[in-house]
Amino acid sequence: MPSMRLSAFAKVNLSLRVLARETSGYHQIETLFCRVDLADDVTVHTRDDAARSIACRGADLGPAEKNLAWRAAAAYSAHRGWPQGFAIEIDKQIPVGGGLGGGSADAGAVLRALNAMNPEPLPPNDLLTLAGPLGADVPFLTSDVPLALAWGRGERMLTLPALPERDIALVIPPFGVATADAYEWLARVRAPSAPSRPRASAGTRKAKVPERVVHIEGPGPVLHPFSALTSWEGVARASLNDFEPVVFAERPELGAIHEKLAALPGVALARMSGSGSTLFALFDEPAELRMVAQATGCRVIAARTVSSVVPHLLLD
Repeated sequence: MPSMRLSAFAKVNLSLRVLARETSGYHQIETLFCRVDLADDVTVHTRDDAARSIACRGADLGPAEKNLAWRAAAAYSAHRGWPQGFAIEIDKQIPVGGGLGGGSADAGAVLRALNAMNPEPLPPNDLLTLAGPLGADVPFLTSDVPLALAWGRGERMLTLPALPERDIALVIPPFGVATADAYEWLARVRAPSAPSRPRASAGTRKAKVPERVVHIEGPGPVLHPFSALTSWEGVARASLNDFEPVVFAERPELGAIHEKLAALPGVALARMSGSGSTLFALFDEPAELRMVAQATGCRVIAARTVSSVVPHLLLD
């Protein structure tokens, strides 16, 4: 049975808008995804029996059945009836739970590998249909494009020409931000105020006030200039992240790190990736990581944006 090895690249969100919440509880998003060359090493072995396993170096996987890479392989097998079994090996380099899409990148790599090895591969859009339920980052990280504008639940994408490669410093704070917490904080500030309770006059029953219905409204209309997607200068001018104000309010120490990062000389863009806690800075000139580490007091990883996705390697 064939095996395949490939790089699962991390992503940053050059811009991220959180739109309306669906009745299902999911949020619509609009985001500009960009791959960077920090990557996990993922190997997928197919099996002709029903045995399934996953092993990871560099991070604690937790229960296998909850791991995104495992779930991706199981979903593919259930949909195609192939392979019967699999063994996944992951060498983790992407920090876990920091907004860089590490788990999603592994899941996307598994889907790409299985589809490449399958004698009857799925069409690209069908593969993205499998990726969608796994998370908003997974469809992009299942694709083989370095830059894309995504919306909906992340499954609707417009492929964009890769921008010239840039140095990027990934700043890893010593604490994380749970995605569920970030959405809750955002919901709180977007919710309408509770209705005032009318006073009951003497001798009358208190008026019954209905429970407050929380409705999360997304941002208003926007017309993006073409340059906001096709040049670094345009990206920097249009960039924002809806999570930053609320996350920085709840975690002011993260906001302070961001301020220090953005103030460094040569920084063209400083943002939080996803819902955090990882911050990143794009530089107009080669970055001095020692300067970034000293200013922020955090671990810093040197990376570059990518202009292409490294092809997979068939082992057997």
